[in-house]
Amino acid sequence: MRLVVDLNRCQGFAQCVFLAPDVFSLHGGEALLFSPRFDEAQQDRVEKAAAACPVQAILVDYSDEPTKGVKPHVG
Repeated sequence: MRLVVDLNRCQGFAQCVFLAPDVFSLHGGEALLFSPRFDEAQQDRVEKAAAACPVQAILVDYSDEPTKGVKPHVG
């Protein structure tokens, strides 16, 4: 399982931080930081956080397959 967050869409409402503080945090009151991978123990909280996002910027991806055709950006 992994998280995909559209940071261009995120408005910093921080509902995700409130619901899943082990996965999401705000840096400087504006920038969202998150752990893209999470374990099953956090699944319920992460799903609630994604559902609570007012702008629907959070996607929970349940596949463990790597993204095909996308090269990692370094730098």
